[in-house]
Amino acid sequence: MKLNSKRTVLIGLAFMSICMFWQMYDGVIPLILKETFHLGDGVAGVIMALDNVIALFLLPLLGSFSDKCHTKIGRRMPFIIGGTAAAVLLMTFIPMMDNLYADNPQKQYLVIFIICLGLLLIAMGTYRSPAVALMPDVTPKPLRSKANAVINLMGAVGGIIYLILTSILYSNARTEGLTHVNYQPLFVIVASCMVAAVVILFVTIKEPKLAAECDAYEAAHPEDNLEVVDEATGESVIPKEVKRSLGFILASITLWFVGYNAVTTSFTKYAAEKWDMALGTASVCLTIAMAAAIISYIPIGELSSRIGRKKTILIGVAVLAGNFLLGTVMTFVLKGFSPILYVIFCLIGMAWAAISVNSLPMVVEMCKDSDVGKFTGYYYTFSMAAQIVTPIISGLLLQYVGYWTLFPYGAFFVALSFVTMLQVKHGDNKPKLPKDKLEMLDVED
Repeated sequence: MKLNSKRTVLIGLAFMSICMFWQMYDGVIPLILKETFHLGDGVAGVIMALDNVIALFLLPLLGSFSDKCHTKIGRRMPFIIGGTAAAVLLMTFIPMMDNLYADNPQKQYLVIFIICLGLLLIAMGTYRSPAVALMPDVTPKPLRSKANAVINLMGAVGGIIYLILTSILYSNARTEGLTHVNYQPLFVIVASCMVAAVVILFVTIKEPKLAAECDAYEAAHPEDNLEVVDEATGESVIPKEVKRSLGFILASITLWFVGYNAVTTSFTKYAAEKWDMALGTASVCLTIAMAAAIISYIPIGELSSRIGRKKTILIGVAVLAGNFLLGTVMTFVLKGFSPILYVIFCLIGMAWAAISVNSLPMVVEMCKDSDVGKFTGYYYTFSMAAQIVTPIISGLLLQYVGYWTLFPYGAFFVALSFVTMLQVKHGDNKPKLPKDKLEMLDVED
């Protein structure tokens, strides 16, 4: 049994377009709020948090809706196409209102901007869960960690494309001396990339056919199925012990996101405060972590197929917590920048790859095939909830206790996730390895 890498890359196009959009959203919208509309950091922070709040409720809801959707083009494809179309349409109004307000500051432009931004966030939320659920729909359970590694890599490609675009369109030479920066070209190019990605996805991936093939495989391999038949109703249900494992892995997801997100969000100001590091030098540490994660995705997927998802996650959690503890030590040892920090963040990136590649496949492994979208939504609900709460809690600690608390805070919650992860007893598939090593390089048509 081999992963169809070519097909998985095509499936990952939807996630690539989503990641490209969010890179632009996180990079550009705060600048527009501050430099054009002159909103304070508090108000801007509330607006920037709306995406996580909306996602908290919308992702499981729309994931569940897509589970129940049956059309000629599949369960997920209508949401992917419709959500992308709505998002691209709404995206045109964002830079338009920005430019109009810059030329003629009137309140109605700000109001329209906020309304369009809210609708845009809803549009993006309508298809994130269905887009991610498409992979497990058409991928046999034992191969989902490998496939998720490819999907994560495609998401990273989307982010890289955006960064290249911004470095070309908005270099210092191009923006120096401008009283207002026009982001319309960037929005147009990103929207065009999103449309192109979804068109290619729709043309090349025949969801109903591939889903039927995957269902046939699952039916032929009942040993991979965690469902049981309720004797009273005759319906397939998830056993209590599997639900218990689901609860523990969702708790683990929350805990490691609480720890990891706190460190990555506050590191630049932490580095400036404790080590007198400039923004550029501190950002290099985060870039190294991201690069290490990207490079690690495919090897981690292969490792997971050999030793299992749970062991791979536990190794990642242990390495992540250990490096956060090492960061704590460095806080009291270092007086300024040291290359040791590059090594620490390289290991942090690799550890995070080990966790992120395997956690979603373990979650969807525990659900009925008809609930993949809903469970994908659960994954994002718990991860988003952590990302809403942790900046507030860690920020209060930084302000009222001291900046030294950042790395211990991260280490504590990540270490807790190791404990909860030990209680997870399901969702860990170990496919048989091919006899011929060269077989792993083969790609099906």
